[in-house]
Amino acid sequence: MNINPNEMMQYLSALLILIGIMAFLVSVITQVIKSWPGLDTLPTSAVVIVLSLVLCPASFVAMMSWQKRNIEWYMIFACMIAAFIVALVAMDGWERLKDIWERTGYKDKE
Repeated sequence: MNINPNEMMQYLSALLILIGIMAFLVSVITQVIKSWPGLDTLPTSAVVIVLSLVLCPASFVAMMSWQKRNIEWYMIFACMIAAFIVALVAMDGWERLKDIWERTGYKDKE
C-alpha cells in the first residue's frame, strides 16, 4: 500500500476543518438551548455531548446520502469517536486557545 503524503495532508486538513465547523455549530446550538427558560439548569457539558452525538452522525449520514455512497459499520463507529472530539473542542477549545494566546506573552500596547 503506497500512501501519498500530499493526499494524506488533504484528508487531514479536511477533517480538521469539519471538526471545527461541527464544534462551532454545537457551541452555537448549545448557547441557544441554554438560553431557553427552564433549560438553563442543564449541565452545559451534557448538552454539548448529546448535541455532538446527535449532530455528527446526522450530518455524516446526510453527507453520505448526498454523495450516494454506502455506509459501513466502521464509518459510524469513527463518526461517534469524532463526535466526542467535537464535544471536547466545543466544551474546552476556546479556553485552551485563549490560554495558549496568553502564554505567548502578547500584550496589547496601550
